[in-house]
Amino acid sequence: MNEVLTRADVTASTASSLSPFVPSSNLPLISAFLSFALAQFLKIFTTWYKEKRWDSKRLLDSGGMPSSHSATVSALAVAIGFQEGIGSSVFAIAVILACIVMYDATGVRLHAGRQAEVVAGGLLGCIIAFLMRKSS
Repeated sequence: MNEVLTRADVTASTASSLSPFVPSSNLPLISAFLSFALAQFLKIFTTWYKEKRWDSKRLLDSGGMPSSHSATVSALAVAIGFQEGIGSSVFAIAVILACIVMYDATGVRLHAGRQAEVVAGGLLGCIIAFLMRKSS
């Protein structure tokens, strides 16, 4: 029996078999990376607002406002919730990871009196994941 494959069949087959390996198809991963990058970028402006000076080193530093740790894990958890559903085991793991990371970040910042930095990061991550969901 002879089968005829069209270009569309081959493209669809290749795309579906490669999709787990293609980063652009992974909404949680893209949301997490984008949230991290945006939080780090925003630190330049928050530093300028607080200290009236530009400090490009803030792109690579940890700490500061907004919390890139909190933005990353909250975007990851929210995007997984959108993609897999909030009843999935993967979502449960992501939420627990986010809680641990944000709890630890809150503890560190509690001594410095800067808890709002963690909250801002968490909100940023949720917003990015929501917007990424709408765009895909």
